[in-house]
Amino acid sequence: MKMLSTIVDSKSLEGFHVENESARKSDFANENGSSLNQVEALEPEDQCSYSLQKSAHKIDNDPWYQVGLLLVTSFNCVYILGFSNLILVPFGLVWGIISMVVIGAFSLYANLLLSDLYIIDGQRFIRYRDLIGHAFGRKMYYLSWALQFVHFILCNMGFLLLSGKALKDIFVDHDRMVRLKLPEFIMISGVTYFIFAFSVPHLSAMGTWFGISAFLTFVYVAIAIIISITDGNSRSKDYHVPGTEQQKVFNVLGAIAALVFANNSGMLPEIQATLKHPAIKNMRKALYLQYSVGMAIYYAVAIIGYWAYGSSVSDYLLNDLSGPKWAKVLANTTAFLQTVVSQHIFCVPVHEALDTKFYRLDEHENSLYNLATRFILRALFFAINTLSAAMFPFLGDFVTLVGSLSLIPLTFVFPSLVFLKVNRHSSSVWQKSWHMFIVVFFALVTLATTASALRLIITNAKTYRLFANA
Repeated sequence: MKMLSTIVDSKSLEGFHVENESARKSDFANENGSSLNQVEALEPEDQCSYSLQKSAHKIDNDPWYQVGLLLVTSFNCVYILGFSNLILVPFGLVWGIISMVVIGAFSLYANLLLSDLYIIDGQRFIRYRDLIGHAFGRKMYYLSWALQFVHFILCNMGFLLLSGKALKDIFVDHDRMVRLKLPEFIMISGVTYFIFAFSVPHLSAMGTWFGISAFLTFVYVAIAIIISITDGNSRSKDYHVPGTEQQKVFNVLGAIAALVFANNSGMLPEIQATLKHPAIKNMRKALYLQYSVGMAIYYAVAIIGYWAYGSSVSDYLLNDLSGPKWAKVLANTTAFLQTVVSQHIFCVPVHEALDTKFYRLDEHENSLYNLATRFILRALFFAINTLSAAMFPFLGDFVTLVGSLSLIPLTFVFPSLVFLKVNRHSSSVWQKSWHMFIVVFFALVTLATTASALRLIITNAKTYRLFANA
């Protein structure tokens, strides 16, 4: 938490001055209302000027299709290779597919709602926590940032574990004389992530990399689907839902959390900030691309994997594939390389907060001082996270914990709360009732799924050792 408090000091809370003096000001804005030295006035969709907060990263730079490709490739990262096990094994095929459709539709709705809250009272919000702080004050600012921070850290640890497993499988399949264990492969992954994060400082600098990531995604998805179908046609499968009745309930709650994780980023305003104007319309286009093409891909991988291997499907689908050795090596290689790009996307909000605090903002991002600063910040971040991931290799637990503890409130609860606050005088009774239902329902879901995720961690902690070769 010391790192978190450092990130959100007074410098990062600047910029809450609203140009329209008649606009409502929250308690948070009143306490931290000093305007920036340079406030940029732009023209949003409603043709009204708004104030803009400072950032060390580029904004208003990317076309909608680049952001759409960002969403499609980042959501089809190597995590999807665990969805057959994490989502469909607890539900079974029929209820699993129903749940996938329902939570996917709810996720699209919630993200569209959040994208519409991009500009409020003449203030444009390029960070999720700033939006929440504007509406509800300082305490909610810190709470939302803490939830985001936990999400990004745990998500990155999951990437490190997955890429470490991919590297381990590559060398085990290719050369059984290699003596390295999982923690060493995780360390190699961490060094690779650091080099990429230092070389590519922000989202707008990733344009070409999204195309490379899409190609890598196509390769390992195609291999996984083709071999899974071949295997599924040549073996008998068992589709029973495992566990006692109590275990089944907890497993279903974990599957719900995994579904939320599969469909949401927890950083929509940060992504939307990179879009060219009109940002709201362009964000909608990108979201429609993600929740059509993108969702179809990772749902297909999950369904086909479960159909092919049944309830015994691995939490890393490539482990179950038969077929030629070169195909598994190629799939694991492309999966590893794709994680290098995808993990960076989910770390950018943390990098942006640190860069905005420690950079010299009047200098170029690649000035000698800013390069040295970026080197130190990225090195510290990945050193801590890589060591943590190597110590605690509980792969599936990270997905369920992230989805339950942080993503459910960030995706469903907070946007509806902001809607109720901003539109408290103009919304209808039906709208108020609908959003209040969402708040209450998903708050209860958060509590239940978090309890399930913690139970899973406690259970697995009894069987794992520090730096285990899982």
